[in-house]
Amino acid sequence: MAREDNRRDRRERDEAPEFADRLVAINRVSKTVKGGKRFGFAALVVVGDQKGRVGFGKGKAKEVPEAIRKATEQAKRQMIRVPLREGRTLHHDIQGRWGAGKVVMRTAPQGTGIIAGGPMRAVFEMLGIQDVVAKSVGSQNPYNMIRATLDGLKKEQSPRSVAQRRGKKVADILPKREDAPQESAQVAEEA
Repeated sequence: MAREDNRRDRRERDEAPEFADRLVAINRVSKTVKGGKRFGFAALVVVGDQKGRVGFGKGKAKEVPEAIRKATEQAKRQMIRVPLREGRTLHHDIQGRWGAGKVVMRTAPQGTGIIAGGPMRAVFEMLGIQDVVAKSVGSQNPYNMIRATLDGLKKEQSPRSVAQRRGKKVADILPKREDAPQESAQVAEEA
């Protein structure tokens, strides 16, 4: 009895983090059978916690709500974690590819916003990225665009993980910042 309660508590804890979801595409699909055609719906959904985790799923059913529910459940099972710089943008520029879908994602300064098309925008919003410039080069198929975007995001590495792998400090890996902006500010104050 106690074990069942423990499982239930753990399940409720796992579901506790509230995920946001975004319906990217819904298609009417048909299956030809002996008596004619049977129609159903295919849904493509992106789910994320807007704090660095994102996943996508697809579901098919006779009714739209059921297809969306199936897609959402699959997306929650297939989530990936992406390291973000300052919780708002990417650490470095990346490219992703899936089939004929190719995407280019670039880090952006604060205040840029999400500059990306349809399915890619949904992934970035669910991920919690606020500033990014992205371009889809190739397929406009939403399934392949999302897969290519996630392929690129999986390649992203934080300076901390690179430093740990190389056995160095984060300061040794990051490029040295020039003190020129600070000096010019001091010169302006003196004048």
